[in-house]
Amino acid sequence: MANFNKVLLIGNLTRDPQLSYLPSQTPVVEFGLAVNRKWTAKDGESKEETCFVDCRAFSRLAENINKYMRKGRPIFVEGRLTYETWTAQDGSKRSRHRVMVENCQFLGTPGTTGQGGAPAQSAEAAPAGPDPPAGPLDDGQPRQAGDDIPF
Repeated sequence: MANFNKVLLIGNLTRDPQLSYLPSQTPVVEFGLAVNRKWTAKDGESKEETCFVDCRAFSRLAENINKYMRKGRPIFVEGRLTYETWTAQDGSKRSRHRVMVENCQFLGTPGTTGQGGAPAQSAEAAPAGPDPPAGPLDDGQPRQAGDDIPF
């Protein structure tokens, strides 16, 4: 049987990211995400609910999130769900789901909170390279053989 574990979320940070380091000196950042849902009930009343999600990222991604994100800033997160269980100090069994962030984009404009209209910033630096080849929408010329379409 096939399995698939992928999470895509857009929300606002509920607290400033907390950066720490594993014994191997790998950076790890933890942050909370609030994802809102709005809808209209059958009776016409506007409803809203908020889902709070714990997130964790590692390595360079963790450093970038810690450097650029703050409480209230919007972010697009892509990752996978993990399930953690532990025994609390009082002996009770505890558990939670967490999103292990594999990729993200910073939304909005720097220095603001809430949804913004500025282009998204990728959390990882994109490698510099040559400009993509011109296509029919760019200059009216057909694409040449060997030009790959990215889908």
